[in-house]
Amino acid sequence: MNIPAEIRALHADMQRWRRHIHQHPETAFKETATARLIAGQLQQAGIEVHQGLAKTGIVGVLRRGSGNNSIALRADMDALYIQEQNRFEHASCHDGKMHACGHDGHCAMLLGAASYLAKYGRFDGTVYFIFQPAEECRAGAYQMINEGLFEQFPAQRVFGMHNFPDIPVGHFAVKSGPMMASFDCFAITLKGQATHAAMPHLGNDVLVAAAHLITQLQTIVSRRIDPADAAVVSVTQVHGGNTWNALPDSAVIRGTFRSFKNSVCEQLEHGIRHLAESTAQSFGIRADIHFNPDNPGYPVTLNSPAETAGAIRAATAVAGEQCVNTAPTPSMGAEDFAFMLQQKPGCYIWIGNGSSQGSCLLHNPNYDFNDEILPLGATYWVRLVENELPEYSSLDFGKLLKD
Repeated sequence: MNIPAEIRALHADMQRWRRHIHQHPETAFKETATARLIAGQLQQAGIEVHQGLAKTGIVGVLRRGSGNNSIALRADMDALYIQEQNRFEHASCHDGKMHACGHDGHCAMLLGAASYLAKYGRFDGTVYFIFQPAEECRAGAYQMINEGLFEQFPAQRVFGMHNFPDIPVGHFAVKSGPMMASFDCFAITLKGQATHAAMPHLGNDVLVAAAHLITQLQTIVSRRIDPADAAVVSVTQVHGGNTWNALPDSAVIRGTFRSFKNSVCEQLEHGIRHLAESTAQSFGIRADIHFNPDNPGYPVTLNSPAETAGAIRAATAVAGEQCVNTAPTPSMGAEDFAFMLQQKPGCYIWIGNGSSQGSCLLHNPNYDFNDEILPLGATYWVRLVENELPEYSSLDFGKLLKD
């Protein structure tokens, strides 16, 4: 691994930041203590700090030289509503909340890179360090953008990174095109006539209708989507009734659907609506259907070619060519970084978190970020900045004049 001695020296600080954030998890738009820690460390490094976008968002600004080129690096800050089962010293002290996705590590790696670049960075241009709230299902990136993120901080390119269990430590994975799937939610409320459980013929059984509909929804992917296109429809919630001896007048079915193409998303939405309405009609009840009722759906995370090539160069400089997978299988998981990639060309890369043994999977109550990779992630960010914003003194002036 090609890690500068100065970043190795920051490892203990990054671990301390990371474990503090892990121990004090905060969920969407409530990351106030996390934001204070981040802002304080950026200010201590001499980096210009801006606060308040999407309530708790932080943007650090670092300029060098006289160049007009700029780059944005993004880390997410929020935790999940999961009860941590780990028993180590830095386990969550907030019941029902934990950093089960590694956003604590993402913040620490970007803080480490910012600290290094502020003191030792050799680049010409502007770096925007974006610390984003509410990635988990609340579209914090979308809100930051709507509140003027790229008008106030006009980066030309934007880059993100996420840890990935079961990619080995010291390895990266990235590809041009779809990296992660879209994410859309549906909520279907079936409404019928309530009745005594002993007299079902006097009402309309919304629970039997719900059972039929759940089974029917699984036929959309298998029978309506081209087998060459990846898609998933998942029912994740069913709510109906509150007593033993009565059939309720309503039942609610909620779930998600995902794909790598907008056209497939449209097919999935049409299929869900059609099946909900036709199933309801066949049972003599009504279906109210809502898509993304609480937040906008997440688009496909789509890496642009030139920026992906830059990410590969930076990762290769850190880990070596043999440790950079440039043809990973895209994930059906989703990322609101996709909203930033709709606004700017950019790239989203995975950094190996090591084995998932012991249930160390993302969104798992036994998960923990691997502190061993903190210097690797920070070095990737540094190499990316210095490659994408090179100093003129390091360029071949003969070639520059010729071009």
